[in-house]
Amino acid sequence: MAGEADLVKLRRDLQGPAEAYVTGHTHEYLDEACERLGLPVLAREEGATKRKRFEQCFAALPNERLPAVAEQILGLEDHPLDAKTRNAIQDGLWAGQQIPETPLRTRREIAQALEPRLQDLIEQGDRFRMLLDRFWVLDTAPLSFLFNDDTSLRAQIDQHVFRNPGDWSVVELFERLGALKAPHPRFARFLVALVSADVTPEVHSQRRLVEILNPPLGDVGAELRETGNAEGYPVFTLVGTCARRSRPPRALIFASLSKPDIRIGDALDLDIEILNSRDAVLFYDRPIDGDGLRWRDLHAWWKDTRQITDDTQAKKALYQRLKDCLPARLVDGKKKRYPAQENLFDLYHDLHARDIPDLPALLPEAWVHWDPKTIQSRGDAAMTHHRMDFLLLLPGGHRVVLEVDGIQHYSSAQTADGWRNARADRKEYARTVRGDRDLKLSGYEVFRFGNVELDHRDAAREVLQAFFADLFREFKVAPQ
Repeated sequence: MAGEADLVKLRRDLQGPAEAYVTGHTHEYLDEACERLGLPVLAREEGATKRKRFEQCFAALPNERLPAVAEQILGLEDHPLDAKTRNAIQDGLWAGQQIPETPLRTRREIAQALEPRLQDLIEQGDRFRMLLDRFWVLDTAPLSFLFNDDTSLRAQIDQHVFRNPGDWSVVELFERLGALKAPHPRFARFLVALVSADVTPEVHSQRRLVEILNPPLGDVGAELRETGNAEGYPVFTLVGTCARRSRPPRALIFASLSKPDIRIGDALDLDIEILNSRDAVLFYDRPIDGDGLRWRDLHAWWKDTRQITDDTQAKKALYQRLKDCLPARLVDGKKKRYPAQENLFDLYHDLHARDIPDLPALLPEAWVHWDPKTIQSRGDAAMTHHRMDFLLLLPGGHRVVLEVDGIQHYSSAQTADGWRNARADRKEYARTVRGDRDLKLSGYEVFRFGNVELDHRDAAREVLQAFFADLFREFKVAPQ
């Protein structure tokens, strides 16, 4: 999502257009011009020039009123801006809006998806031309469009897109427009305008465009969603489909055999240090891109950090290390893993054995929250459900949590004979569902299994085979 408005840039970009407008009036009407823009009106000093008066008024303009002044300047019909200045002001103004981000790869995929529909847009004629003129700089010199400047981008588009369809692909058109590298809010607004009735005045065509644009957008956690109706036409908005998806993980702590001993080495850079031995807690510290974290990525990291040269040896060691952290209980003095978690871990790899290198790595005992204080000392402000049973980082920034629920998730503390005669506990259940809510609001997809579903291997195989097939289909996960 976009951050706060760039007020420094906005002030700088506004000063020239505001000065041109204000000083274009006589001293008599200068105060009125300032008021129209929303600038403070200061008393006139004896002998002050119009420029000096403007500079004093503009300097007195507080930052919080800059966006309102920007809106006024952009809306001046009697004092239109050139496209370059207009775009600079818009980019500063829109920077504060919460817009899903569309990286370069996604924009190229969107352009490719639009290729079969380009002719339909061309046939809209002036509607499509006006859309391009509204968002992009088509003329580098003022009024060049009046003098048949065949070197301008406007003339080139007319030649290679409208008069000779097929000369330029949509990818090339996007490149020439600057759409592939434009700020995220501008590109988002461009897409919304593209599917609007102003450009595509047929409902069927609007919906068809949305259908072909949403698959690449969905890979980065966004979609064009119908959010209203205007004069009988659907209105679409670009929205995030899950909070925080566009932000890659900064730290990944998993497969812990004990609670991590964490220290912030550099608070300004969020430099996390794990003080446990490297065998007690695994800390993946490499960048995770839009493809998520695949087994092959985890395997390469393991080989490098453990200095193992043999691929087969590294895979076996990594698999065993991940499995070692699965929860266990003491039976006759020996550790015995809970069958439900063990079946989920083993069957994930068994079911996808051939494709596992290109599939998301299944990360057991992954830490999502961490608090150095206990729940008793933190009280109501304590974070619950610090550690997840399993975590998958899928393409498009999707974070999937898999939880295997035993009786402890909805029952009171175990009795002398274990959990056999434990009773249902509403408070314990409430803590579980509260943790789910917190995770979902933070952008995680949470899927829960009951122990009884996975306790027996044959039944677990059937459940998990269907589940992972549906999960991968929903989130467009496929071997490369």
